[in-house]
Amino acid sequence: MDFNFLATPSIVCQSGGLAQLGSLTKGLSVTRAFVITDPGIVACGFAGEAVAALNGAGIAAEIFDKVQADPPIAVVEAAVEAATSFGADGVIGLGGGSSLDTAKVVAVAVASGQPIADMIGVDRVRGQRLPLIQVPTTAGTGSEVTWVSVLTSESHEKKAVYAPQLLPDIALLDAKLTLGMPRSITAATALDAMVHAIEAATSRTRKNPISDGLADKALVLLGQNLPRVLDTPTDLEAREAMLLGATLAGMAFINASVGAIHALSYPLGTGFHVPHGHANALVAGPVLRFNLPVAEAEYARLSRLLLPARHFNSDAAAALALIEEMERMLKASGLKARLSEVGVTEAAIPGMANEVVTGISRLLATNPRDMTADDVASLYREVL
Repeated sequence: MDFNFLATPSIVCQSGGLAQLGSLTKGLSVTRAFVITDPGIVACGFAGEAVAALNGAGIAAEIFDKVQADPPIAVVEAAVEAATSFGADGVIGLGGGSSLDTAKVVAVAVASGQPIADMIGVDRVRGQRLPLIQVPTTAGTGSEVTWVSVLTSESHEKKAVYAPQLLPDIALLDAKLTLGMPRSITAATALDAMVHAIEAATSRTRKNPISDGLADKALVLLGQNLPRVLDTPTDLEAREAMLLGATLAGMAFINASVGAIHALSYPLGTGFHVPHGHANALVAGPVLRFNLPVAEAEYARLSRLLLPARHFNSDAAAALALIEEMERMLKASGLKARLSEVGVTEAAIPGMANEVVTGISRLLATNPRDMTADDVASLYREVL
């Protein structure tokens, strides 16, 4: 019971809530808002709606729409320069995890002047940030309620900034913004959030009663509503449940940490440009099976939450069902289910395994079971 739980102070959950963005931003005494997003969000009109809401509240706004997946540090630096030139006194992150992660760092860098390179690591952020509101358009990353920002270096390595200052003032959950997500993104982001919940619930070092409760509820909301959304993409009630589930999972994992699934997924993103959620889904099955000898009881408990209609004669059967359900959902989503299908070759595996155990060891430390480079390589080969 020795833990410290941090959370975003205000979460506004309302379909159509983007219309409130102006009043919410004004409530933070912002007069010049810098909206960070990507070209797709601009093209579908959401960025324009955000600016209209801000202008309607008397707030000047400028859009930065150059965010890329796995945001390169150079792009984030360009956003910092643009926000500074604009004279921003508040930041809005609007989009998927990459836009939200970019917004966090920009809000800090503009306020403090600290170089991004100096922020990388744990608790290296100096000073405070500008007022920050995060508006997710996908139900998956949970970035709207976390204090981590994952960036990509020039050498294509994942670099993470961990600091409580990255928590936003407000997370605005508007499920209508997720209605237009393509099937592949809907599935990948939902599976990402389910992995967040599972890994938070089984973290070896940092799980706690609050994160457990959030992870449990998140897994139920996501698991029960993903099939509904894949069958009926316009099901707003199911979309709302998934968006809330992703947020709860984000609150859980940022306090409890994630584990080896995330560690193995990172080289797939940096080396082969596999979207983060899809990368997690690809390696989830092998990692969960590897963890079974030490995590069976917890996996069984989660399985009974996820599959309440099923009756299991043993924890072993229930735990295996959890893994099989995650694998089934990957196949049902239509996403590619083998590493070879996303460009990974046998020759790449040793380097990927070495990257995991040397560069991402912090996540292996929270995994339920110890893992060597040979173990990692074997797990990749299971789904090659």
